[in-house]
Amino acid sequence: MRHGAEEITASPLSFIHAIFNPWVSLGVVLLVLWMLSKMFLLSWADLTYVLPVTAFGYVLNAALGRLFLGEVITPARWAGTLLIMAGVILVGLGTPHSGEPT
Repeated sequence: MRHGAEEITASPLSFIHAIFNPWVSLGVVLLVLWMLSKMFLLSWADLTYVLPVTAFGYVLNAALGRLFLGEVITPARWAGTLLIMAGVILVGLGTPHSGEPT
């Protein structure tokens, strides 16, 4: 979406033009797929399991932003990313529960 958003200026016409940019369209499709997969996961397991596991998306965003977009990620942000990874691993070690609370 960033590649398509680079063309946006202050005029409303540029926003309309950006909507039809293939990069923005692909980004919207991927966001819809992400939301549908999250809804599927929530029908399968508890929110306390699903939300930390889906936080892996933040790690993926940081890595892909660095690799493909050349974004600068400070050591403090990498440390935060590692903390997220540690949380995902801890939650992943547990078992997902669904149904009525006991």
